[in-house]
Order: sequence, then C-alpha cells, then structure tokens
Amino acid sequence: MTKFDPLSLKFDQNGLIPAIAQDADTGEVLMMAWMNTEAVSRTLETGRVTYWSRSRAEFWEKGLTSGHLQKLVEMRIDCDRDCILMKVNQTGPACHTNRKSCFYIGIRGEDEVELSQPIL
Repeated sequence: MTKFDPLSLKFDQNGLIPAIAQDADTGEVLMMAWMNTEAVSRTLETGRVTYWSRSRAEFWEKGLTSGHLQKLVEMRIDCDRDCILMKVNQTGPACHTNRKSCFYIGIRGEDEVELSQPIL
C-alpha cells in the first residue's frame, strides 16, 4: 500500500481534473464536475464531496445550500491518473434540474429522449 498524494494526479492546464459521482448502491452515474488539488483534499478530509466551480471560481461543497448532499463512500482514480470516480451516498437529486442524475437525456437514433422528470 502507498500513501495517496493528490499531487500525483494529472491535472489539466487549469489545475483541474474531471470527477464523476456514482451512486454507491445502484452504480448509476449521477454527475460530472471538476476538482482541483484542494477540492480532492477537502473531500478526503471531510467525507463531503467538494468540487471546484469554474463559473464561480470557488469551492462548491455539493448540497451545502440545497441540502442534496454527497457523502463520499470511496474515491478511485483511473489508470492514467487523469480522472476521478467517486462512489457516493446522494441525498436528494444530484442534478441542478432536480433530477436524480445529470445524465437524463438519451440519444435514440437521431432523437433526444428525456429519460427522467424532475423530482418534486
């Protein structure tokens, strides 16, 4: 076993790495967002998933304002060390559109199909 160092990850030119959140129980992919070194460290330290918001240029602890929290169950990194997979326990919807997953649009041939409705 080797001690994990967030600096061992391959961040892009903006210091970011894609992070995929997956439901720890069902395996459903919930969302994708970006993390920097500090967001990775905060997530591992607190167990609450923290991302880097590119549009707001600030840290974003998932669910802090909405109550739709993501609790980290396990963090994994891919073989190239340039993508993170987080298995999470999600409270409420993961998507800002109030859907369980951000991946609610399916492509069927040439058509887009809405696969789920917002949770009311």
